Amino acid sequence: MKVEKLVEIIGSDFYTGVPDSQLKALCNFLMDRYGIDPHHHVIAANEGNCTALAAGYHLATGKVPVVYMQNSGEGNIINPVASLLNDKVYAIPAVFIIGWRGEPGIHDEPQHIYQGEVTVKLLDDMGIDSFIIGKDTTDEEAAEAMERFNGILAEGKDVAFVIRKGALTDAPKVEYKNDNVMVREDIIKHIVKISGEDPIVSTTGKASRELFETREANGQSHKYDFLTVGSMGHSSSIALGVAVNKPGQKIWCIDGDGAVLMHMGSMAVVGANRPSNLVHVVINNGAHETVGGMPTVAGTTDLVAVAKACGYPYAVSVDNFDDLDKELAAAKERNELSLIEVKCSIGAREDLGRPTTTALENKQNFMEYLKTL
Repeated sequence: MKVEKLVEIIGSDFYTGVPDSQLKALCNFLMDRYGIDPHHHVIAANEGNCTALAAGYHLATGKVPVVYMQNSGEGNIINPVASLLNDKVYAIPAVFIIGWRGEPGIHDEPQHIYQGEVTVKLLDDMGIDSFIIGKDTTDEEAAEAMERFNGILAEGKDVAFVIRKGALTDAPKVEYKNDNVMVREDIIKHIVKISGEDPIVSTTGKASRELFETREANGQSHKYDFLTVGSMGHSSSIALGVAVNKPGQKIWCIDGDGAVLMHMGSMAVVGANRPSNLVHVVINNGAHETVGGMPTVAGTTDLVAVAKACGYPYAVSVDNFDDLDKELAAAKERNELSLIEVKCSIGAREDLGRPTTTALENKQNFMEYLKTL
């Protein structure tokens, strides 16, 4: 169905969410209609953040908000849904729009398979009534579902539209860009060159895909890398766990700005523990680029100041390859926790591939390599 029709049927004037490629039509529609506007549309740090923001909107206006997300974000909403929105607590109504990655019977990446299997079950367990929208769903069927939902919302309960792949159409074209000149894949090539045989933990999305392809192009083993194909925002914590248990080995974390924002508290934990062998590289393009390019607030956030406030003894930002190489080389030799923010352009190769090894093979190869260090 046309995305504009779904928005019309829902009838809300406030949306908050975390972008999803499955919901690109909705994301582009909202960016075209509202841009980023605290009164109508906010892209938040994580899905729990969105849910709490939506609750505040309802408290201030008495109206029903909409929260959109990929189904991987259901885990982040469980706490605020159960202990804040639930009708046994504050009875705050909200409409969730959830992109159904990993739907059973539809081929998808490994990190989406189990999440796809439990997507509707988790909603049922949280007491959230749901309606599935597919390519064949009519406007009338969606309107009937919303009419039923309105009665549920009036009781202070929550509802959800679960969106199948390709179900929403006719999105406006929106161009996402910034003024940065460095390309992420080239940045990763520079990191690989200087890190040598040091282990790397890379964040979810295109960064890990580009790291995999860089190793392929170099004829290198993939044993050096742990590709965090899911669990957005947790790569630095994984790297911390590796670093403190391999104190004599330099460990690198390739992170993204959206991931850092999603669970920024992890930076405080890293900073408090100060592993002297960890280099935290944050590639910042100010966008959720892997799922379409919608903006993050990292474009206006001083990540270097955040890192220093969290206890990182060294933090720096670079925007060119000469400075990047200088800082990477210095970090490799420095016996101190370091953060390097790298300002990056938006975009990737159209023919960017995906890892050809399984997640389990990746884990086993990485662990076998760590045993030798």
